[in-house]
Amino acid sequence: MEAKTVVVVLAALAQESRLTIFHLLVQAGPDGLPAGEVSKRTGIPPSSLSFHLKELTHAGLTEARQEGRFVYYRVQPDTLRALVRYLVEDCGGAPPVSAG
Repeated sequence: MEAKTVVVVLAALAQESRLTIFHLLVQAGPDGLPAGEVSKRTGIPPSSLSFHLKELTHAGLTEARQEGRFVYYRVQPDTLRALVRYLVEDCGGAPPVSAG
């Protein structure tokens, strides 16, 4: 994972509602949850939830699938693995990245 992508992913998680949604979807496992259930469990209104899910999906942290009239969201495990690998392994001996 490249540094620019890491910044996008971390920025998506650096917001309380999105972090709550992401945590819930991690707990839900590979089947994910329908958007309505995410809204119900988090207390986030559907209009706000849609925005937050879009941000998480744009960052590659979640993916959506349509099943009938429901849209299910789940964590995108490859992105999560790549992020952890970058944070734990890749940063071990790398020189600091300059800001800007």
